Amino acid sequence: MTEITHHIPDPVLAAYATGSLSEPYALVVATHLSMCLECRANYEAHQMLGGAVLEMASTEALSGDLKTGVMAMLDTPVVPQPAHSRSGIYPGPVMAALKGRPPRWKSLGLGVRQCILTGNSEGSVRLLYIPPGQAVPDHGHNGLELTLVLQGSFVDETGRFGVGDVEVADQDLEHTPVAEAGPPCICLAATDAPLRFNAFMPRLLQPIFRI
Repeated sequence: MTEITHHIPDPVLAAYATGSLSEPYALVVATHLSMCLECRANYEAHQMLGGAVLEMASTEALSGDLKTGVMAMLDTPVVPQPAHSRSGIYPGPVMAALKGRPPRWKSLGLGVRQCILTGNSEGSVRLLYIPPGQAVPDHGHNGLELTLVLQGSFVDETGRFGVGDVEVADQDLEHTPVAEAGPPCICLAATDAPLRFNAFMPRLLQPIFRI
């Protein structure tokens, strides 16, 4: 794997450590942490800081039936969740989202494909497959987009992104990502709002492709 030079921003990492990050972004962060020792160390530091804050917090009175409720929950059967390990280029968190199956790609045209993993009121997260030399249509953002490279690489107005790198795109960024020569660029991308395409045809097809 090439050296990772684009990391998860600290505020996003802190939100993930506290459990307040939305599901689409949390999947990208969890996947990046499985690939990046530096961010994993920073994440553990945030967890330690959170533990220290809890120890210093003031106590609160508990309801009288709290113990009874907790003991009752201990009798609830626990359904074990299957553990997913890395498969090929897809780290464990992605394989869990795929439920252990290969991606089901759907064409977006010009060789570009997508596989939507989740989509709800909090946003969406998808896998994107971009052939070498192919560009994603010029677009901006109505919210925040986190894009993690799993295979290949791409370049845009902000620089080059290789395997393990995360691009953070907000409402100020207008860009045209282009996959570099070599293997197809496969990315994990999470957004909390639809993209803002500049050309007519991508805007026309946007509701169909849910992007």
